[in-house]
Amino acid sequence: MSRKCFVCGKKSISGNSISRKGKAKKQGGVGKKTTGINKRKFHPNLQPKKIIHAGKIKKVLVCTKCLKKGKVEVASSKPAVS
Repeated sequence: MSRKCFVCGKKSISGNSISRKGKAKKQGGVGKKTTGINKRKFHPNLQPKKIIHAGKIKKVLVCTKCLKKGKVEVASSKPAVS
């Protein structure tokens, strides 16, 4: 299972982690200086859920945004009482 939302296709993206030293000008300093830049990953908030897809129950990763918006029908964990 790849680290990707089943509904919207949201996946990990890369960026930078920037280390800075010094005091901000706003606070009376001479300004912040960059001392290092490292690569990092931004991961989406994916949750494993059992959903109903094409009439069958399927276990997939879904991002929390899609869950909140109700874009997927989550399979009930409790059995139906008749």
